[in-house]
Amino acid sequence: MGARDDLEGMLSAARARLAGAPREALAQWRAPKRVLGIARAPRLWPAGTAWHLGVLLLTDDALLATGAIVRSREEARRGFTAESQRERAAVAAAAFRGGFPEGQAVHLDWQPIDLDALAAGRSSGPVSPHDGVAVVRWSPQGAVMPLARYLDERVELLAHPLPGAT
Repeated sequence: MGARDDLEGMLSAARARLAGAPREALAQWRAPKRVLGIARAPRLWPAGTAWHLGVLLLTDDALLATGAIVRSREEARRGFTAESQRERAAVAAAAFRGGFPEGQAVHLDWQPIDLDALAAGRSSGPVSPHDGVAVVRWSPQGAVMPLARYLDERVELLAHPLPGAT
């Protein structure tokens, strides 16, 4: 596994290649202040932006593991056939209440990747050491891919999307 400087260099190169590429919103849960002692519905508050690179999110100063993703949507009365649909709609409405425009992709429950742990040969999120190289497990049952190759492939797809892939 390379030192932290090698990891930082790899991430800096990716950021440079992504200049001008679209970013997506990051959010965190926050309970709003009570009004006249009455609790208000929780909201998703803006926490920055990141480039979405599959199971990773790259910000200006960090690497994050992707969590849940929703599209902000105004709350409306709907009939749901499954409780999971109801819960997902509540999260989308919380994003809308937090000020995200309708339809915007919002990332929540993301986790920071510890670059010091990786440099020391320990795993962090979907990134782990394997034979001295940082690798990414891009799905729970999926194979691993070297981080450098994974970033290169994902950066290329985001910076130069295939026709019709918007």
